[in-house]
Amino acid sequence: MQVISPAPRDAWRSVVAEDPSALPEHAPEWLDALCRVGPYADASRLYSFSDGRRFVLPLVRRTGIAGLGGWLLSYPASWGMGGLIGLAADQDVIEAVIADLRELGSQRISIRPDPTRFSLWSGGLSVLGPSTGSGRRPSTGSGRRLSTSSARSANNPTLIKRRAHVIDLSGGPDAVKRRMHSSARQGVRVAERSGVRIEVDRSGELLDQYYRLYLLSVDRWSERQHEPRALAHWRARRRDPLQKLRTISECMGKAFVITMAFIGDEPAYASVTLLGQTAHYTRGAMDIARVGTTRAGDLAQWTALQLACEEGCTAFHMGESGESDSLARYKEKFGAQPVDYAEIRLEHLPYTRIDQGLRSVAKKVLRFRDV
Repeated sequence: MQVISPAPRDAWRSVVAEDPSALPEHAPEWLDALCRVGPYADASRLYSFSDGRRFVLPLVRRTGIAGLGGWLLSYPASWGMGGLIGLAADQDVIEAVIADLRELGSQRISIRPDPTRFSLWSGGLSVLGPSTGSGRRPSTGSGRRLSTSSARSANNPTLIKRRAHVIDLSGGPDAVKRRMHSSARQGVRVAERSGVRIEVDRSGELLDQYYRLYLLSVDRWSERQHEPRALAHWRARRRDPLQKLRTISECMGKAFVITMAFIGDEPAYASVTLLGQTAHYTRGAMDIARVGTTRAGDLAQWTALQLACEEGCTAFHMGESGESDSLARYKEKFGAQPVDYAEIRLEHLPYTRIDQGLRSVAKKVLRFRDV
């Protein structure tokens, strides 16, 4: 196995183009946006095997004081899903990648893979079993083997359980619509009768209007979660500042799509969808008072699904659902199926456990409700 880092862009784009399941954020342009916005540097890795197979792991390195000791992410929080891309990956390939990452000696490595490929990672994690001191060297499947010292020093992985929803786009828009729940189809008809108007923007021109809807949604969420409004706005602007979205739009070009529903001349609902080999609905916001009973969101979502089908996307990822029953029901009425997976963290110190403990204390102080 040969490894090149950072991954050469031409080879990277070729791997993405050959993989019908690649997510839009697996493109190198997404990593460009990430590094322009945050304190990160390109650490992507191209893996070439002797049988001709090639894979890319989109990866960034945290810079600054927080990155001391080595902190690699695929990807950071609020930056979508990373993980390995490429055709014909199997458990041997995953084990080879894990072995390579362990040998880098980083204190922290976080991988949030495509949910539909997590089973491969789950199988490959057997290489990270407890150290027995026996000198066993797990095979990488490529003739290269993990050193004994590295095998003994690495800790067991920490798995952060997650749930996402994915819509199968096979058969085109007519087939997708047939698989939607009757309530979603009815919602589309209601919105059309209510005079809801849809605009699709692939240039970023509607970002300012989207962001106003986003901050209105933050107000609504903060009230439901018993979170001080000022704190909610600070967290929201820190997680998704307007400039971050502008940068993503600039780097991704027409792959960055805003679908906005207007009632009269005023925006009422908007979503952000990324288009590539697959589609990924990443953000949604609305003025709930203006939407009322118009079902504007249903028509906007159906429009995004149709666009994804027209672009030849194989699947429509609807993002994280967590443990929210209402969010799951909303996605499932469009035909989305739940997919359980996990974020994988390899740590030499219990960073995750400490972070979760501090967050738990803060939520108790604020009487925060996870809804």
